[in-house]
Amino acid sequence: MTLVLPNLQGKQMGQVLTTIAVTNRIDLVMAERGFISAEEVRSVTIDKVIVDTGATLLSLPALIISQLGLKQVGERDVETSAGIRKGRFFAGAQIIIEGREGRFDCLELPEGVSAVLLGVTPMEELGLEPDLRNRRLRVLPMNSQQTYLMS
Repeated sequence: MTLVLPNLQGKQMGQVLTTIAVTNRIDLVMAERGFISAEEVRSVTIDKVIVDTGATLLSLPALIISQLGLKQVGERDVETSAGIRKGRFFAGAQIIIEGREGRFDCLELPEGVSAVLLGVTPMEELGLEPDLRNRRLRVLPMNSQQTYLMS
């Protein structure tokens, strides 16, 4: 996986930003089963999420992962703009983007990085693609004779 951290100082041509809601999936299940109240479900809405076609996964800062109470499921080598480093992976993130919902593991971003990155795996699974010309996410399929799901 390549994690390319963008230059956020100036505008980048074709940069796509979006808004996502991230929720602790375990909290949702606990609330559905009556073990906790709906108000106790940990969730955040994040604006200015960078759509990063050079990244594979959803990548979140440690602070957000901590706020959500996501469970660490492993550590692996990750290729970043600073070279190969150990990355911590967390499970249990449920995300909603452009009305599409899915559950994904996420990568903890290096300390000091506050940007949230949306990689290609969640985009593909949710049927979303970057529209660089209009600087937004495009929801697939483009017409009713198509589908973004394949078996």
